Amino acid sequence: MEARRGDVAPETAAAWQASTAWKRPLDLALASAASLVALPLVAVIALWIRLDSRGPIFFRQERVGRDGGRFRMWKFRSMYVNSADMPHRAAAEAWFAARPAADGYKPRSDPRVTPVGRFIRRTSLDELPQLLNVLSGDMSLVGPRPAIPYELEHYQPSYFERQRVKPGMTGLWQVSGRDSISAQEMMALDLRYVRGMSLRLDLEILARTVPAVAGRRRRHA
Repeated sequence: MEARRGDVAPETAAAWQASTAWKRPLDLALASAASLVALPLVAVIALWIRLDSRGPIFFRQERVGRDGGRFRMWKFRSMYVNSADMPHRAAAEAWFAARPAADGYKPRSDPRVTPVGRFIRRTSLDELPQLLNVLSGDMSLVGPRPAIPYELEHYQPSYFERQRVKPGMTGLWQVSGRDSISAQEMMALDLRYVRGMSLRLDLEILARTVPAVAGRRRRHA
C-alpha cells in the first residue's frame, strides 16, 4: 500500500500551516541547545558503543515522514551488525493485530541487541542522534512516531492522516505508555495530536517526556 495523505482543501491546508508557524522555530531553538548540551554525552556513548561490539557507532534507517516522504533517521547502533529484521517485522504484525506477548508489544529480551544497546534503549539515549533529523527538518521534537515503510501494509485509511505533520522524537504515544499499548491506541493518540496540535500541547509533551523515560527505565529495572 502506498503512503498517502488524506485529501485536504488547499485553503484549509494553508490556514493550518499558518497556525503552526511557531513549530519550526521552536524545533530549531530547542534542538540546537539540546545538541550542544548533549555533546559530551554523545562522545561517551559513541566510545562505549565502539568498545562494546564491532560495527559503526550510528545506525540509519528509512522512515516515513511528512506527506509520506521517505528520509533516513539517525540512531545510535544498539544491535549487532547484520542483524535480521524479521523479528521486528513479526513483532510489528503482532502489534497491529493487538496480540501482545507476556512482556508487552516489544520483547525485552532480544539476542540481536548488544549489552550497551540494552541500556541506551531503556533510557532512550539511542534516539539522541535524531536531533540531527530535527535540525535538518525531516523530524520535529514532538510529533507522531516515525513509521517504518513496511508498517504501512497494516494501516487503516484513517491512519494516513498522521502524515500531515513531521514525525517526532517524542509524542503522545511515547508519554502515554509506549510499548505497553497497541498500535490502534498509538494511532488514536497520534491522530489526537495532529488534530489538536498547539504550542501548549507540544510544551506539555516535552515536559512529560523525561518523567516518562525515567518511569520506563524503572519498570525495566
